[in-house]
Amino acid sequence: ILPMHRNLGVFTTREIPLYRLFSQWQGKANGFTKGRDRSFHFGTQEFNIVGMISHLGPQFGVADGIALGNLLKDNQQVCAVFTGEGGTSEGDIHEALNVASVWSLPVLFCIENNGYGLSTPTSEQYNCKDLADRGHGYGMESHVIQGNNILEVYNTLQSIVTDMRDKPRPVLVEFKTFRMRGHEEASGTKYVPDELMESWGGLDPLHNFETYLIEEGILSETKIESLKAQYINEIQEHLEIAFNEPVIQFDSTVELNDVFQEFEYKEVSPNKRTEEVRLIDAISQGLRQSMERHENTVIMGQDIAEYGGVFKITEGFLDQFGKQRVRNTPICESAIVSAAMGLSITGFKAIVEMQFADFVTSGFNPIINYLAKSHYRWAQAADVVVRMPCGAGVGAGPFHSQTNEAWFTHTPGLKVVYPAFPYDAKGLLATAITDPNPILFFEHKALYRSIRQEVPTDYYTLPLGKASQIRSGENVSIITYGAGVHWALDTLDKVDVDAD
Repeated sequence: ILPMHRNLGVFTTREIPLYRLFSQWQGKANGFTKGRDRSFHFGTQEFNIVGMISHLGPQFGVADGIALGNLLKDNQQVCAVFTGEGGTSEGDIHEALNVASVWSLPVLFCIENNGYGLSTPTSEQYNCKDLADRGHGYGMESHVIQGNNILEVYNTLQSIVTDMRDKPRPVLVEFKTFRMRGHEEASGTKYVPDELMESWGGLDPLHNFETYLIEEGILSETKIESLKAQYINEIQEHLEIAFNEPVIQFDSTVELNDVFQEFEYKEVSPNKRTEEVRLIDAISQGLRQSMERHENTVIMGQDIAEYGGVFKITEGFLDQFGKQRVRNTPICESAIVSAAMGLSITGFKAIVEMQFADFVTSGFNPIINYLAKSHYRWAQAADVVVRMPCGAGVGAGPFHSQTNEAWFTHTPGLKVVYPAFPYDAKGLLATAITDPNPILFFEHKALYRSIRQEVPTDYYTLPLGKASQIRSGENVSIITYGAGVHWALDTLDKVDVDAD
């Protein structure tokens, strides 16, 4: 389940001990994020809950990836994801709904329509009667449910989800409900007309369900008082545990160590047989051999299946690995990066091919705010490699030629790899795919077919973050990467400088 921060019922029905929720709320160690996250912006594999981010939209794409993992495992599981009506205007959500429909993913998309996005009424957010109507545009089953009617919600969802397990598909559900308190306590509800508060107050689901249970003879006033006393005692007991827990002390070593998941590099030595290949061939070989070695690897991207990608790096992959693992995608970079995160949550390794590195701007949000932060926030690995064909010099114009690695080297939680030679590219790509952390793997297009080198034919690895010295000298040291290595070599061939 991918809840929002107000879905407290998700946390309690998953039977998370109350003291742990209170500790999370107070930023203490018995919570789930070591005091690093706000209130209930947390995830935990222990209770099958995936932590939200404040940007809302990528949640739907992550749910797509989790559902894809479930589909590949054929485990008949359904993934549920929540958002409010305000979040549905985000582009990420539209992308994710489309992907879920195209791939027939078993996702229950839950929209809690409470009438206001903080203070903005629905009349200023969208111009259709029901948000569920949008499901038809994606070829998706959709339902409108009275969210304050407990029995209607339970019976309808039980029927829908049971059928989804048997016939995997996405379903969009809009819950008509209302928020009687502020978006958060500080904002209040002065913007809500009194008559609206009064009418929804009469639809209080707890009060009405309690009345129903009494009328049916299932509950009595005495039993209700007994239950309330029991709950109050439990709350007070667990609050005391949280209040008595010490405040977390800042430790810079702990903070830095948690930015990345620990990865122990294991060298796989190259074989002696080599062949002269281009950079593009070495990348293709490294990718193919890694997919052979890691059977839980899925690669996604535009035109990478039958067509083999615009640079033909994945040519022949579809025949070898099948359509489940080599997946063409719609043009929706953000949803696919988010789906890669979801695949990682379910134990897969995900590789995303950006058709051109320039297009990563359309997937920037989930890379920076989801992939980079997930391990630091709640110890969830983002086992994702994003391949980035980049660079100018091939007459591709301003939207297909950027070398944009600097955008990511400034972001804690991301690793950036940018090889210069075929030998390095193959070995580093193999290591990048093995590493459980999110990696941006840059490939300069001008080097694809212009640089050749003898490269071992079998699978091998090279360590990340270790420099390769290609010349020795005494006068000056040049540190560079990617195409810059070749620019430096070309320059040194023209000048009399003894360079390292």
